[in-house]
Amino acid sequence: MAARRTRLLPKIRSALQKLLFVYLVWTIIEAHRCYYRISRAEREAIARTDLIEPTRVYIASLHWNNEDILRSEWNKAVLDLVKTFGANNVFVSVYESGSWDDTKGALRELDKELETMGVARKIILDQETHKDLITQPPADEGWITIPDGTRMPRRIPYLSKLRNLSLRPLLELAENGTTFDQVLFLGDVVFTVSDVLNLLKTNNGRYAAACSLDFSKPPNFYDTFALRDARGHQYATQTWPYFRASQSRKAMINAKPVPVSSCWNGIVAMPASTFAGIRGLRFRGIPDDLATSHLEASECCLIHADNPASRSRGVFVNPAVRVGYDRKAYDAVHRNAPRRRDDDDDDDENGHSDTGGGGGGSWLSLSEVYFGLWKNRLARWLTTPWFEEQEVRRRIERWARAGEGREEKGEFCVVDEMQIVVHNGWKHLR
Repeated sequence: MAARRTRLLPKIRSALQKLLFVYLVWTIIEAHRCYYRISRAEREAIARTDLIEPTRVYIASLHWNNEDILRSEWNKAVLDLVKTFGANNVFVSVYESGSWDDTKGALRELDKELETMGVARKIILDQETHKDLITQPPADEGWITIPDGTRMPRRIPYLSKLRNLSLRPLLELAENGTTFDQVLFLGDVVFTVSDVLNLLKTNNGRYAAACSLDFSKPPNFYDTFALRDARGHQYATQTWPYFRASQSRKAMINAKPVPVSSCWNGIVAMPASTFAGIRGLRFRGIPDDLATSHLEASECCLIHADNPASRSRGVFVNPAVRVGYDRKAYDAVHRNAPRRRDDDDDDDENGHSDTGGGGGGSWLSLSEVYFGLWKNRLARWLTTPWFEEQEVRRRIERWARAGEGREEKGEFCVVDEMQIVVHNGWKHLR
């Protein structure tokens, strides 16, 4: 028996080596195919921005301590959007609150430029700081008692309030018969006209929401709080191809619009009808008495959970649209992107081109594709979100049983966190 086992071991070892070799070869071929698809998708994305149908766009944005990016990138990009869509087809709604840098000054400069161009707008510069907020008497909603017994404002209800204020002019205009096709939520990111045009064409224009990919420190994407894959899971890896659910991951690998349950990630387009009328959607947080169970959810995820069109029309991440929280990050995820035919005419005064890149290949290197596939595969094999998701589900079920009619539709958005507003921003509570 021992002799037979000794004879079999080399054969088994040889078979395993051959199997491993075949698997490695297959993975290399797969990586090359992905690289080719991504390169082709980049070229097709550039071609799609050459034509645009007349579109009325309502731009909504929140700002806090964003002076640098406003003056270096954002203001000019908004003005470029206005020139592209036409001053009569754009409304700009900006809500700023409590900045201690010169964000207000930068937005006043934008306001003057928009006035000169004849653009309808509402730019609110709120003097209330976070310190003012936390020192005022607690409100009935949106506040929570933290472990030391202090009542503090919750971050997500606070942000929800600001986002709803940024949408108020949209509702007021609708009452007077002025409507828009799309609401474009612009974060404090570097973006271009091409990015926005590509975003609006996501899935041939059929979507409940379309989002970019956002980057602060590439190759990691940034907004992990709001992004959920097609099965409602958080990311498997923070680097490409990101997703755990096969439907989302395969779309990303093939450089197609990625079906997800929720996204935000820098810039977002949603049909303006989503927010119209008394029954239109509004941003919200989870209830305060649920948050006391050390739970929280992004308002930017809950808006998709609340939206019936998310199921019928779909929510998508467009991998052809990548934005950055500074110029360095933006350029890093466009370094090999094909140049538009009119790039030579679109360089700004700082020498930045409209796409931020040159060349004609993939925005990912071949090695990033290869190692990204393996890293994601190992993450899916060796980790599971089941335990965390089950714990969150149990807490929600306990809360629902404790009161009649309690329901949280955005369970997939909820995580084991507690977030409050503090004088210099916000923080997690353990």
